[in-house]
Amino acid sequence: MQPDTLFQRITDYANRADPYPLYAELRENGVTRQEDGGYLVGTYHEIAALLHDPRISSDTRNRTDPDPATLRRGDLPPAFIGLDDPEHDRLRRTAMRPFGPPHSPGRIDGLHDDITRTAEELIDSFRGADRIDIVDEFAYPLPVTVICRLLGVPHEDVPRIRAWTDAIVTGLDITPGTDQEERRQAAMAGRDAMALYLGELAGSRRGHPSHDLLSALVNDPGPEGQLTEREVMATATLLLIAGHETTVNLITNGVLTLLRHPEALKRLRAEPELMPKAVEELLRYEPPVHMLPQRTPLADVEVAGVTVPKGAPLILVLASGNRDPRRFDEPGHFDPAREDNQHFGFGAGVHSCFGAPLARLETQIALDALLPYLDGFHLTEDPPPYRRSPILRGPRHLLINRTGTQP
Repeated sequence: MQPDTLFQRITDYANRADPYPLYAELRENGVTRQEDGGYLVGTYHEIAALLHDPRISSDTRNRTDPDPATLRRGDLPPAFIGLDDPEHDRLRRTAMRPFGPPHSPGRIDGLHDDITRTAEELIDSFRGADRIDIVDEFAYPLPVTVICRLLGVPHEDVPRIRAWTDAIVTGLDITPGTDQEERRQAAMAGRDAMALYLGELAGSRRGHPSHDLLSALVNDPGPEGQLTEREVMATATLLLIAGHETTVNLITNGVLTLLRHPEALKRLRAEPELMPKAVEELLRYEPPVHMLPQRTPLADVEVAGVTVPKGAPLILVLASGNRDPRRFDEPGHFDPAREDNQHFGFGAGVHSCFGAPLARLETQIALDALLPYLDGFHLTEDPPPYRRSPILRGPRHLLINRTGTQP
């Protein structure tokens, strides 16, 4: 097939369950210009260089022909994930102050017992069942409970959070030939509703500091002053979505991978000390984020002998780089003890995910708690039904059945 149709084929929902053959084709073809004028990059070393290149912008407003949907932001400013320095750096550092080192070094480690207790309570709720949906009964409620507690969001509001998040993530479905405008409108409405809710919640803490992150965002002046109300809304919305959405996929992909590789599951039961390395391998082998579609060169940039012009859409396919045989030995093999595992599971460069320590901790605890319980269970269907998004890729449901019972 033609390399200029690769993006169309990769984002086609029919290939969601197994995009890896297409990623191999992408690597073989090198940097490829697509029918819509964008450029795909799927090789490890080129992706790594671009993620650290200051000429590559994360703000799609810098494109020669920006998507009108990216310009319709309303009154809410963009979250720092879609900005460049120095604004990106200012907002990111302000958000990091109450989240982790160096200002709050014990925040994540202090969550260990709480996360463990939540995981055990969830497992107790389906103990004895013959059929379980890992997504709905475990992989979703664990991280969303944790991030809501961190932010200070009442648990009874979690159903509203899920509805808004689903609408926002559905807006990331860029499958060609589908009605993207309707999804975008729903995503914007969901984002606006979540931002307004979080802004009101944060406002109620202004002048009445507590220990949650929303309180810190409105009460901690920091070295560069407090965030504006709109900046609080945009930052809190990003933290809430990013704080659980990718971890849901990571835990779910982890369970799916271990059930597909019973020898690795058996080894982890025998050598539980391997779990941190196993989570790193999951981030390489089945990452929760497959691509970064919103990069733009601020000048003509040469990538592997191809000139990507200023203002052109640049798409970095991280999951393809994670399986580049020029960087990883036997990249299609899942090795829970893999060494030298510098993957793109959390990106790289100035936009690397600062929530990575929390996601790692949650996934390690989740899989540790589930390992004994998975004995005697098998996948109800393989592949499972996947979510629509080719960007945040993971099963929508992951049903497992006790061996000897009917699905």
